[in-house]
Amino acid sequence: MVEIKNDAALDAMREAGRIVAQALAAARDAAGVGVSLLELDEVAREVLDKAGAGSPFLGYRPSFASTPFPAVLCTSVNDAIVHGIPTAYRLRDGDLVSLDFGAELDGWTGDAAISFTVGTPRPEDTALIAATQRAIDAGIAAAVAGGRLGDISAAVGRVAAQAGCGMPADFGGHGIGRRMHEDPHVPNRGRAGRGFKLRHGLTLAIEPMLLSGGSDDYGVDGDGWTLRTTDGSRAAHIEHTIAVTDDGPRVLTAL
Repeated sequence: MVEIKNDAALDAMREAGRIVAQALAAARDAAGVGVSLLELDEVAREVLDKAGAGSPFLGYRPSFASTPFPAVLCTSVNDAIVHGIPTAYRLRDGDLVSLDFGAELDGWTGDAAISFTVGTPRPEDTALIAATQRAIDAGIAAAVAGGRLGDISAAVGRVAAQAGCGMPADFGGHGIGRRMHEDPHVPNRGRAGRGFKLRHGLTLAIEPMLLSGGSDDYGVDGDGWTLRTTDGSRAAHIEHTIAVTDDGPRVLTAL
């Protein structure tokens, strides 16, 4: 069931989204050569604690997971696509890092992700992150009242195809609001003009995940969570929670 939110709910979701943006910015600022992924998770926890917010990630256990997620921050490095569990791994010069984070505040949820490089960037990583940014920008631009869900999917998929990038077919964006994952599912590929009609108050998490090798194939690590490219190519993941409004798309997780 898809829940359409009123304007007060959108404002409340914006407050949750603001915390998400602050935590991701703090974790990115803390990331550097020699910093561990566990330390980044601690930075994100501190932002939650200061805001009096909760984590929709900590303890989350969807049907595909063998164990609950043990952290508040997903940390995916290099060939890890999404859902990376923070470990004692210390970042190295040139690592490509994707951070995914959520916050719950006053019964409403925000969810977003960023990708960046640590230290000296590789040109191909810079291009991959830029393509992922173009993909989410296109998806957000297509999230207009009166359109269709397929418009968003088609826009994201078109940019990925133009960049020669793969995307894991089983994963995409989702509805969001009182819970982190709600209807509808938002595929990263689709046909324009098809699917659920977009209307004022619909809230979605749009999240392209681009694989630089061009293949859609991925595997799951032994931790039951981390998705990783099967060809060893690098991946980038950028996400925002947005609201469809009569005045155009509203990004609820902008800094």
